[in-house]
Amino acid sequence: MPRHARYVPHGVIPAVLLPFENDLSIDEASFRAHLRDVAAVEGLSAVTINAHSTEVASCTFDEQRRVLDIAQDEIGARLPVVNGIWADGSLEAARLARMADQGGASALLVFPPAPFTLGQNPAMALAHVKHIADATDLPLIIFQYPLATGQGYPKDTLLKMCEEVPSIRAIKDWIGNVPHHEWHIRTLQNLPSPVNVLSTHSAWLFSSLVLGCNGLLSGSGSVIADLQAQLFRAVQGNDLAAAKRVNDRIEPMARVFYADPFVDMHNRMKEALVLLGKLPRAVVRPPLVKIERAEIARIRQALIDAGLLDKNARKDAA
Repeated sequence: MPRHARYVPHGVIPAVLLPFENDLSIDEASFRAHLRDVAAVEGLSAVTINAHSTEVASCTFDEQRRVLDIAQDEIGARLPVVNGIWADGSLEAARLARMADQGGASALLVFPPAPFTLGQNPAMALAHVKHIADATDLPLIIFQYPLATGQGYPKDTLLKMCEEVPSIRAIKDWIGNVPHHEWHIRTLQNLPSPVNVLSTHSAWLFSSLVLGCNGLLSGSGSVIADLQAQLFRAVQGNDLAAAKRVNDRIEPMARVFYADPFVDMHNRMKEALVLLGKLPRAVVRPPLVKIERAEIARIRQALIDAGLLDKNARKDAA
């Protein structure tokens, strides 16, 4: 299996979508085409699979392994593949980590266990991450949720994790609080063994990147990876005028993708790719359901406003 040795998560990392057939099975042909389309964007550091964007909560272990196999086959020789580790229990998380390691992944995105919504302490957080780290030497990206969810890690816990688990090389930052987000950037990226902050504040990505993130990891990269790469390059080059111009194109998409209910964000991204002629259908697995035509019309207008779709394109594409 292709593997990118000593990969350190950084830069622009889209999280791709997972297309389904009408019978809810994986549409492998469309997934392959989607992977090739996203990976063709200039300026990417890696691509993420088996995460929120691929509806990982609805995928079996075998399906997740198949998703990784397809990604490696299509783009693994070109880009590192980041594999999500989504499990409520640490033993299953370690099993997924071993599978991803054996399958050629270059890094792991570690989701917090759902039981933490009922409360956690530093020992629990460390135990979960250490079970994964003991199963593989791949670099880990810790997914930092908002503290209000119960699944986010308080500052002291996060620092202890970074200190005791040297394979933690980045966080995917969804803390949702600007001063706390800036603390992550200033503190973690300046540790003796730096931990990169990858923003997933995709509803306010420009503001987030200006604070100094060393990268971004975003599901909306499944649709606008090129715009995200342009924005990141402009901010890194301190060209804020150019960054603002790119952000003006991103904003209509962010507004429709991240509207309430938030859980429909990747549902909406599938509809956007159908409108762009890049997916044949926008099927999601339950409990998600297809969004209404009025919302699809708003997505279509956002694509037009972003300069991604001609205003004369077919209105019945979705």
